[in-house]
Amino acid sequence: MNDRVSGNGSAGLRGNGGESSLPLLIDPFDRRVSYLRVSVTDRCDFRCVYCMSESMTFLPKAEVLTLEELDRLCSAFVRRGVRKLRLTGGEPLVRRNIVWLIERLGRHLGDGTLEELTLTTNGSQLARFADDLYAAGVRRINVSIDTLDPEKFAEITRWGRLEQVLDGLAAADAAGLRIKINAVALRGVNDDELVDIVEWCGDRGYDLTFIEVMPLGEIGGDARLDQYLPLSMVRASLRRRFTLDESDYSTGGPARYTVCRETGGRVGFITPMTHNFCESCNRVRLTCTGTLYMCLGQEDAADLRAPLRESDDDALLMGAIDEAIGRKPKGHDFVIDRRRRGPAVSRHMSVTGG
Repeated sequence: MNDRVSGNGSAGLRGNGGESSLPLLIDPFDRRVSYLRVSVTDRCDFRCVYCMSESMTFLPKAEVLTLEELDRLCSAFVRRGVRKLRLTGGEPLVRRNIVWLIERLGRHLGDGTLEELTLTTNGSQLARFADDLYAAGVRRINVSIDTLDPEKFAEITRWGRLEQVLDGLAAADAAGLRIKINAVALRGVNDDELVDIVEWCGDRGYDLTFIEVMPLGEIGGDARLDQYLPLSMVRASLRRRFTLDESDYSTGGPARYTVCRETGGRVGFITPMTHNFCESCNRVRLTCTGTLYMCLGQEDAADLRAPLRESDDDALLMGAIDEAIGRKPKGHDFVIDRRRRGPAVSRHMSVTGG
């Protein structure tokens, strides 16, 4: 029922509660926007070296949307044909009363207007929340782990403990959640253990995705230049140990997957630097302040908080969403090289949640 049926993007979608049909979100390049990533907080209990500086200044509470407002915003997108919601941060599970929001959004799974509700987490709070996530309708999560070495893990995350995250994974397993591990490839940091990570994930039945460092936010000096490791080099290194067969598997995101014959597990690659995935981009990103970014790699954004708060009726909000989607660009302009000082985009990854 959610497929586009006309060339001008005016196909109808039955809204929640028997509402009249609303048009799907189609961008200027004829791509349907069906995936919304929502940063529910910019705060995090880690300070990963590629994501944020150690001395971050976080948003004042008054600027952050309430959980009720986040529910209303996300639900508006669901009514316009978004079929997948991913909650991110910062670290989403440090947001107070976050389970309430997850339970509220889970109602869209029950009425069939939403296909998947999931989240990306650093895993630090999973031991506490895994059962609640499953009960709310979450069935799959992404957990960020860049190394299996406890000391190196502490260096990368600055404030994190690997043992705490592994306990969280055990709790997620026990709750019945499917787990995908996200690992950022970091030159001189974890490039000597990528094979070990593939084997570790394969042994536990976890999917794995490697991600290139992205030039988002100032993290100090030339750190990101020094960290950058093209995934073409990662794939070449892995192929010396494994047979990676191309796969058409997709989770709706930007990863391109292979299947590792030796482990039977999926190994994906997200390559915004060496080979972007913009031609099939189906997603937009909402921050905890109600700012909508139509592209992770561009500064252009739309304020949805003002129309959200101006009226209890969603007409203004829907108009603002339409105007924003009409400005969605064809792709990003990420570049990492020593001739371009500073990040390609000034905001930190924690602002838009990746």
